[in-house]
Amino acid sequence: MRAALLIQRWYRQYAARLEMRRRCSWNIFQSIEYSGQQDHIKLYNFFGYLMDHFTSASSQRNLVSQMFRESDAFQDVEWEKQFCYKAIEVPDVYAGPHLSFPLTISNVTELVDAFKNKQKLHARYVLQLLGKTWTLLRLMPNISHVCTCKHKEITICGDLHGHLEDLLLVFYKNGFPSAETPYVFNGDFVDRGKESMEILLVLFAFLLLYPHDMHLNRGNHEDHIVNLRYGFTKEVLGKYQVHGKMILKLLQKIFSCLPLATVIDQKVLILHGGISDKTDLNLIAKLDRQRFVSALRPLKRREASVPDGDDDDDFSAGRRRVQSLTHGTPVRPRQELPRHSVHSGSGRTGRSVDEELRERRRLAGLSLSGSELYSAEVLETDADEWKQIVDVLWSDPMSQNGCVPNEVRGGGCYWGPDVTQEVLDRHKLKLLIRSHECKQEGYEFCHNGRVLTIFSASNYYDVGSNRGAYIRLGPDLIPHFKQFQASRSTRELTLRQSVGRTERSALQALRMQLFAHKSALIREFQEYDPQCTGLISLKHWAVAMEKVLRLSLPWRVLRAQLVTSSTRDGMLSYHDWFNQLSVIQPNTEIANASLLETLYKHHSNLESIFRMIDTDHSGLISFEEFHQTWKLLSSHLQTDISDKAIADLAESIDFNKDGSIDINEFMEAFRLVEQSRGEREAPPSPE
Repeated sequence: MRAALLIQRWYRQYAARLEMRRRCSWNIFQSIEYSGQQDHIKLYNFFGYLMDHFTSASSQRNLVSQMFRESDAFQDVEWEKQFCYKAIEVPDVYAGPHLSFPLTISNVTELVDAFKNKQKLHARYVLQLLGKTWTLLRLMPNISHVCTCKHKEITICGDLHGHLEDLLLVFYKNGFPSAETPYVFNGDFVDRGKESMEILLVLFAFLLLYPHDMHLNRGNHEDHIVNLRYGFTKEVLGKYQVHGKMILKLLQKIFSCLPLATVIDQKVLILHGGISDKTDLNLIAKLDRQRFVSALRPLKRREASVPDGDDDDDFSAGRRRVQSLTHGTPVRPRQELPRHSVHSGSGRTGRSVDEELRERRRLAGLSLSGSELYSAEVLETDADEWKQIVDVLWSDPMSQNGCVPNEVRGGGCYWGPDVTQEVLDRHKLKLLIRSHECKQEGYEFCHNGRVLTIFSASNYYDVGSNRGAYIRLGPDLIPHFKQFQASRSTRELTLRQSVGRTERSALQALRMQLFAHKSALIREFQEYDPQCTGLISLKHWAVAMEKVLRLSLPWRVLRAQLVTSSTRDGMLSYHDWFNQLSVIQPNTEIANASLLETLYKHHSNLESIFRMIDTDHSGLISFEEFHQTWKLLSSHLQTDISDKAIADLAESIDFNKDGSIDINEFMEAFRLVEQSRGEREAPPSPE
């Protein structure tokens, strides 16, 4: 008995340590993910501010307005001609699936089998399928209503994020969508994974086949601006080089037509993100969702008006207010700003672009520091509708009562149990099912069991990081969960091996964050080292880490994994510590250290800007666009990067000397990578 108790105590301690390591790894992944989302929203809101206060010069296209490309909007009738697929021929050598419309079950199963075998659907069929989907979605209401009286059970799936293997596993376990097996897919079909396009085509095919039994809600990643950063845009252009641009344009229209929520038996509300204390399902049901092509930005005055293609100075009617993407009180503009081009000057001779941007910000009373976001002037009615959509797509639950801005993601709100009770009771609802957050077990209850999060992308952060799950809901409205793990290699790992693998990936991602913030961290360390000894206490190290990175991580717990041989009598040699980080720099050399660190730290922001500028999706940008990109980013970050440093960088990466820069080659050339163990331990070469 004594031996059994000793073994039991040892095992419980062992399991507790593994659980602590798993939770630490999870917190690292999630903190870095949310920090990236917040950074992207801040950058986009900055461009939104520029769009609202600077107009294009009549003689040349303004870079910022080029990024938004609002002049490319077509009326529905024009779109019918614009994406016409009939002129696209399918060659005889094409060995992929063939589609005929109206679709049959054999067409769709053939499509699924083709994607299983890594085949690609021809662009003609892609455009035809997307066109039929767009036509159908325009007729659907904002809130779909489903009844269980006709079905035994309804299946609800959460985020898929390009993980086709997870979708196929759900179909294998639960069956294909049909009149007997209805499904609700709760958004975030795309981004992050490598097979987002295949997931969309499969879901849209089943939607056309069973429009009354297949329900798709919009997620925050069904947004073309988010897709620029998180991979879907790049995926489509890589798979469809010739017709990718038109496919992306059509998908913008489709994403804006997706319903925002689904209600089952008038008792269960299903939406992607969440709610707020302002959520009104009656208002959501009536608004025109198709106008909100991107939920990251409210409708501008031009967008809110009758689109006639004329200039945007004719809007003086209506109350306007400045809106932030986070939930909260609107900020009143301090004064009406004159609208200028960033290239045409401000009426004062000799003022540079940077000076003009700083002056515009000063007059607006805006600052880039902290969590303050740039805003746009919108009509009050449009702002209310936009906030409803933002809350539905971006919000997260919290354990405390109340409703506060979601500063962690940068959009939507955090809402508490009291808000859940008030909103559900007001609409006579029993349960809220949402997605939007990765959960280790694939699902999680909160708010006294009235909010349920479901996430269907297993191995989301790394292999073994989490399970996926889906829900089966019968007439009793009691959810039954089915968990799964798509990777066979994961199922073969022991718990210790799985936790160890996830922990190593999380720590490597964190080390890259530390390396990218090297200068800021050293400056903060030096605040605790007034004698310039190069040493600080481990306590001060933990405080400085949180102050600079703002990831809300347990730094003292992580100290054992991050700080190893650089300590002397409880003091950390921070210069030696940085030298031991297991990341290596690219082969391309840059003399300007400030430029290099800015590139590392804002790698994803740069790629987002480049892809916004590359409006023809050629993958190339000119030297002038490259220069303007860096000047915009330096203005956004309030850093000083010289024209010469930017020009030298452009010259160094123009490998074929044709005056243009390949975006993919540039971003890959400066991507931080993990240094192998052999490289870290090898002695320095004589050279």
